[in-house]
Amino acid sequence: MNLTLKFAIVVVCFTVHILAGQTLSEGEAAKHVGEKATVCGVVASARYASRSKGQPTFLNLDKPYPNAIFTALIWREDRPKFNEPEIRFRNKRICTTGTITSYRGTPEMVLREPSQVRLQR
Repeated sequence: MNLTLKFAIVVVCFTVHILAGQTLSEGEAAKHVGEKATVCGVVASARYASRSKGQPTFLNLDKPYPNAIFTALIWREDRPKFNEPEIRFRNKRICTTGTITSYRGTPEMVLREPSQVRLQR
């Protein structure tokens, strides 16, 4: 294998690695629906909807609901792993990692494990 081909393979592998692990602002997430990424922002509003179907916890980044730019969602079955996330993360800067989806035009990410969210200092 010649040197040029080896170099091209290394560049492609490096580029794929960087794109797969990209860090986005909450405003950039809408352009990356369907991709795995890390999205960072300030939790502007947080709510545990205990009377709603599935008992979701919503962490809305950048702007409070109903104008959230990005939402991190934790379902009832995973909620105990996060130790009252609506209190713990409110008004904090966090980064969430996972696959970006969209719900009614707002990008969101379902968090199943605490390793998917970290406080940013």
